[in-house]
Amino acid sequence: MNAADEGIVYEEFDVVEIQRENDVIVMKEAVRKVIAEVSLKMIVNGQELVSVLCLNRHHEELALGFLYNEGVIGSYEDIKSIEYNEKMLAVLIELREGMVIDRRESLRSITSGCGKCYTYINPLKKTQYAVNMNKSTFSAENILTIMDKFIEQSEIHHTIGGVHSVFFHTEGFEVLNEDIGRHNCLDKITGILMKANKMELAANGVVFISGRLTSEMLMKMIRLGAPVVVSKSTPTTATIRLAREYNITLLGYVRGGKGTVYACPERLTDTSDSQI
Repeated sequence: MNAADEGIVYEEFDVVEIQRENDVIVMKEAVRKVIAEVSLKMIVNGQELVSVLCLNRHHEELALGFLYNEGVIGSYEDIKSIEYNEKMLAVLIELREGMVIDRRESLRSITSGCGKCYTYINPLKKTQYAVNMNKSTFSAENILTIMDKFIEQSEIHHTIGGVHSVFFHTEGFEVLNEDIGRHNCLDKITGILMKANKMELAANGVVFISGRLTSEMLMKMIRLGAPVVVSKSTPTTATIRLAREYNITLLGYVRGGKGTVYACPERLTDTSDSQI
């Protein structure tokens, strides 16, 4: 079955596996599941805005999250219509009357994500990326516990591999998403919140990320408004500076009951009587 078919997240390939047994290399034929990717087009007002390599799930959510996190739209109300076209492998989006995308106002740059994703950062819309003013506290103990739970829940990662995962958690609501690109995971989480009319939950939410945290990924979290971001791996230097500038509590290398706080530790407490 082709990876472009709806819902297909892996294909099976005949492979040869190698293994050292008693100082002898043994080669065996086998069948291996391999994660699939598709190139999803986002067509806005009749023009292709971008094409993103992604897992073949949550197409509309990915498009919504991408448009919001990149500052193209301000809310779900800016969308007049949205539809996934399976034959075109595209999300067709019409913006509300009066909304246009001026490509000349955008800076197009290749990010460090999988598939050489593109990000659009419009300097005229920089006010949409605001300093986080949340003064709530969050339990460090609970954050460590939730990270362990998050890693255990990454089903595709455990059964097939080849994906990143992002977990959004707040009191009474949580959602996990996996994709071949970390950026896609973040955009899909945003899109899921938008479609469910739950964007306000982001203001007290914590975002858990399975891999490396780069600056353009943190910009998406600044745009979303989440006050706490937790990575299993490392943040980059630019990420740390952004987190400190925009008042985002940033944790890295959170695994095995420990981690490092790189920015805004004042939101964390050593008790479980906090937001999460």
